[in-house]
Amino acid sequence: MSLRFRLNLLITLLSLAFILVVGTILVNDTRVSIRERVEAASRVTVQLLDTVIVSSALNPEMGPTHIVLQSFLGSLGYVRSSHIELYDYYGREIYSSPESTFKSDVVPPEWFIKLVQPKVEIVERKIRYGTLVISSSSAGSIREAWSGFRQLIWVGLAFFLLINMMVYLLLSHSLRPINRILAAISSIERGDLSTRLPRLALPEFDRIGNSLNRMADSLKAERELEENRQLTFLIQKHIEEERRSLARELHDELGQYVTAIKTFAVGIANKAKANSTTAGMPEIASSAQVIVSAANQIYDGMHNIVRQLRPGSLDNLGLAETLKDAVSNYQAQHPDIRIQLYLSENLESGNLRSLGETVSINLYRIVQEALNNAFKYAQATKIDIRLTKSETGELQLSIEDDGVGMNVEAVDQVTHFGLLGMRERVQALNGTFNIIASPNHGTRINITVPDSQPNR
Repeated sequence: MSLRFRLNLLITLLSLAFILVVGTILVNDTRVSIRERVEAASRVTVQLLDTVIVSSALNPEMGPTHIVLQSFLGSLGYVRSSHIELYDYYGREIYSSPESTFKSDVVPPEWFIKLVQPKVEIVERKIRYGTLVISSSSAGSIREAWSGFRQLIWVGLAFFLLINMMVYLLLSHSLRPINRILAAISSIERGDLSTRLPRLALPEFDRIGNSLNRMADSLKAERELEENRQLTFLIQKHIEEERRSLARELHDELGQYVTAIKTFAVGIANKAKANSTTAGMPEIASSAQVIVSAANQIYDGMHNIVRQLRPGSLDNLGLAETLKDAVSNYQAQHPDIRIQLYLSENLESGNLRSLGETVSINLYRIVQEALNNAFKYAQATKIDIRLTKSETGELQLSIEDDGVGMNVEAVDQVTHFGLLGMRERVQALNGTFNIIASPNHGTRINITVPDSQPNR
């Protein structure tokens, strides 16, 4: 799953969660508004009818109260938000108010009616020779509310589609330079110093592109003046600087956006949990948690990319801990292969931290390249890595596997970029590089690096 797809999915889920929160708030406000409107109309109706009842009682010449009310209600007709029924002394219905015809062409769905319909309130009055029953009725108000709410749904859907389309296009356009930058770095790493990047739209990517172009210009000029060993060292140094720069840009820039998205999602989840009794809130909280999980996956994926570009532990903890961390990660990715790392006691005590950046990063890249070759071609079940320091101060590194091996004499090590890169790194450190291998008997790489290194 690509980074662009994950970000698009994250934005989509966040938009849905936002729409659900807004919809829930609107439904809750609509329910409160309908309840207050119906209650107010019912109170007015009850007061009006109470006035008629009192007037009838004070003026007996008007006739029995139920007859007076029947005549009055008949002339009154439909009363909004109230349903009125009149019964005689024997309990027979002698009047029932007509149903509401307000927006009768609108038919709200059942789920909307259940969400906004208030509790029916019934007021009963015993009168002379009969009974008056007044029930609250919210049908007309619900139809009116659904008419407006339906329009909001269509507007919200159009807004959701428009926003996601714009975000998709924006991300597609904004993240496109990453692949070009990585391809350019790989091309330069292979020795093609004619690679150049054009001006990039985003300032951050443009700075990386300018740095990469300046690096390529510098390397091309230096290649004409330096011998092969010095050139190899400069290429590796600039590549590591660019890896570090790109890793920093990815961590600082993209990490902030992912963290912001996660913060918004956590806020939505917390608000939904705080209102867990409101209809729809548990689903919103669940969706927000999905967004948080996706943000965590993107953050972890970004850190994996950063770790591949530049292991942060190399600067902070030294070569020994970085190798342990790398072996642990490779072991997790290849559980069917047993990978063992052996460090001599004098290195375990912390002497590797004094090697300096040049030796440390080159030894780390050699181990990284050797392991990648073993995973791709060796078909090994066991890989042993040994790093020791002799009494004379030389560092001795060996990587051995029990795979299919190879015929060293038949391999063109000049065109085999993996072996060529490891050999040139060792030569840049004034060390020795040796391969011991034969078909079906595994492969062993022996490297020796002197204790003192030139200041480069």
